Amino acid sequence: MRFDRTSLQRARTRAAASALLLGVVALLLTFSALNDAFLTVDNFRNVFIQASVISVVAVPMALLLIAGKVDLSVGSTLALGAVVTGLLITDGVPLPLAILAGVLAGAVVGLVNGLLVEVWDLSPIIVTLGALTAVRGIALTLAPDPVFGFPDGFLALGENELLGIPYLVLIAVAVFLLGAAVLARMPTGRHVYAIGVNPEAAYLSGVRVRRVGLWLFVATGAAAALAGVMLAARLGSAPSGALGVGFELDVLTAVILGGIAFNGGRGTIAGVFLGVLFLGVLQNGLTLENVPAATAMVVKGAVLVVAAGLDRVAVRSEASAAKVLLGAAGRDPRAPSGRTGEAAQPELAASVDTARAAR
Repeated sequence: MRFDRTSLQRARTRAAASALLLGVVALLLTFSALNDAFLTVDNFRNVFIQASVISVVAVPMALLLIAGKVDLSVGSTLALGAVVTGLLITDGVPLPLAILAGVLAGAVVGLVNGLLVEVWDLSPIIVTLGALTAVRGIALTLAPDPVFGFPDGFLALGENELLGIPYLVLIAVAVFLLGAAVLARMPTGRHVYAIGVNPEAAYLSGVRVRRVGLWLFVATGAAAALAGVMLAARLGSAPSGALGVGFELDVLTAVILGGIAFNGGRGTIAGVFLGVLFLGVLQNGLTLENVPAATAMVVKGAVLVVAAGLDRVAVRSEASAAKVLLGAAGRDPRAPSGRTGEAAQPELAASVDTARAAR
């Protein structure tokens, strides 16, 4: 029965990815018919540059969601990273050190979030909502006015290319490859899935649940700050009050649209890439069509709700299929396995293998 369930999970994941890919193609065809400037090299360069900032945060956010957690403070952390880096650069600090300090500021935010969630057992939604406000306040305190006047060396990060590929896109590609390697090839990826499937069983099987969760929060905070550095380099300024506002919703939309389960235990980096691409094409097309900002917000909000609804349907379908498989095996789907400690490891491994089947 394990093989059948894994095959079912693989088929469902591939079907979802295919549907999302068709959605991307539909958007491409629609916007290309509406605007001749859409299917141009320069425009697609803009699409990938805009999507790169979301991508850098979407990957660690995906791992965090797979583990059953969430970070809603990434927009404010983005602003803090940009402000810290910008202030240090304008004070004459060397670029590498200034960028490192900005990223470390985001890592500290993630560390605090992680400690409150993993050590104090507070709700990640409540903790990160509080951090969203508090971190924004810190950024505004550090820089009440927009930070600007960056040197050319820093602005080159947002403007220059390597072999025809913008630096920002290369950073996003590196983050995607790292995330894919972690989930598919490293023990940490297996632990992330295991925690999302069943944190108690994962703990009994030897997974350091709190430590993994803590580092996921740190990675998400650092990535958000790095995204802030990238955005500041692209814009040439770091307005602490406006930068990153609503960014967390963009990231969540892309990640959930890409098939990452909000309740944990399921998802792939390939799906996240398609989700980011879909959102990037949608935002770009709406901008080219001069759609009012308020209307664009309504559209993106609707996409998030639809993505969440589809995720819920997928969960119910999977549960129904599991009941059928267990019934065919002559086992009551409502009965607990009764396994703990080492005896739970085979069952947990089967569940994790099912979650990773589509990699």
